[in-house]
Amino acid sequence: MRKIILRDRRPISPFNEPARDLRVLNKPLWLHQRDLLGPYVTVEREVDSFDEIGPERVETLVYRENLFFDEPFIETFITTARRLGKACRVAFPLDDRAIVEHALPLQRTIRREGDLYVSDMWYFPFGLEESVRPLVMHTEPREMGYYKVPTHMSDQMGDLVYQVPTRAFLAIETWVHVLLANVIFGVFARAARLDREIERSVGLQLRLFVRALLEQKQVLSSSAVVRIGQNCSIDPDAIIRGPTTIGDNVTIGPGVTIDVCVIGNNVTISDGCQLMLSVVSDRCFLPFRAALFETVLMEDTMVAQNTCLQLACVGRSSFIGAGSTFTDFNLIPKPLRIATPNGLEPTEMTVLGGCVGHHCRIGSGMVVYPARTIESDSVLVASQERRVIEKNVTFEECDLHKIGGKEAHPRRYPPPET
Repeated sequence: MRKIILRDRRPISPFNEPARDLRVLNKPLWLHQRDLLGPYVTVEREVDSFDEIGPERVETLVYRENLFFDEPFIETFITTARRLGKACRVAFPLDDRAIVEHALPLQRTIRREGDLYVSDMWYFPFGLEESVRPLVMHTEPREMGYYKVPTHMSDQMGDLVYQVPTRAFLAIETWVHVLLANVIFGVFARAARLDREIERSVGLQLRLFVRALLEQKQVLSSSAVVRIGQNCSIDPDAIIRGPTTIGDNVTIGPGVTIDVCVIGNNVTISDGCQLMLSVVSDRCFLPFRAALFETVLMEDTMVAQNTCLQLACVGRSSFIGAGSTFTDFNLIPKPLRIATPNGLEPTEMTVLGGCVGHHCRIGSGMVVYPARTIESDSVLVASQERRVIEKNVTFEECDLHKIGGKEAHPRRYPPPET
């Protein structure tokens, strides 16, 4: 099958990079797509528009390069499209709750046409055709809680839940979508699929129980759901629950708790750290008592001791100083909004942390308000003037210009217009 990728090089703020180069589940998005489509594809091309696609009468898959999808989704789409044998396009019903509640806000790639939502992925069995029918896909979401709020504190909201897709599909147009792709549509979706399979299969329940019994572990801590790479050093005092994937050459210290995460290669997680529903990419370093909740760390990043990140996203080669806190909830009930090319737009999320770009240095003791961003290459130093990040910080507004050191910390990720 021929694969045609429609380029989408719009920079994602605050990283100043297109979606294709940002990490999702510890891989650049372009590599994640290539790995999933590898079994189906023999030829690959990148174009700017359909006009550049040749007239060859061959089986063709076309998609925009800012799309995130997982293996269950793409397998179902290609299998169903081949069986149909006609030109078709990805579509979703209007009542797909994962699409409506999580995928639609802040983006324009998935859009309504008639009684369906459609997106930029097409299948052509015999080359390009003008007549294309929608192929209705279902993400088959499961409602899963992430905070259990006592009713005396929240008699209206109750438990806070996500509509977690078991077949994930998402357009990445903002940093919030990067977070969603890694967490709700990534590690959380893996957990949702495992829950579904356990409910449906008595045989799987027995296999998990036997494996846990032989290893003398809890079911969710056995090797059936916790995959560990080669040459890892894991303290026996650490608690790891799955589904979790740990790469090669990883060091995990005593008192560490890891619950439903993806950990890359050559990562060090030191004493007392707590990680839940998070992605920690290659070569990251977490000294003692760092805490990540629904957070994404791209490669070569360090989060220092006693720092707490909640629903946050941190770019590559960045440093977050000790004792810093990324808050995720507005004290006064106001909608959480982020800056987009179309202005400030509501995220439709109840809780949301902040985002730090690539190659940033954040000093110790900083407090970042919900939904705030810090642009790539910025340096922030805690001072009387700035200890709390109340608004988005651009590179021009950062402290690097006050303290000097531009030669020691050169800018690597300028926005395209500069």
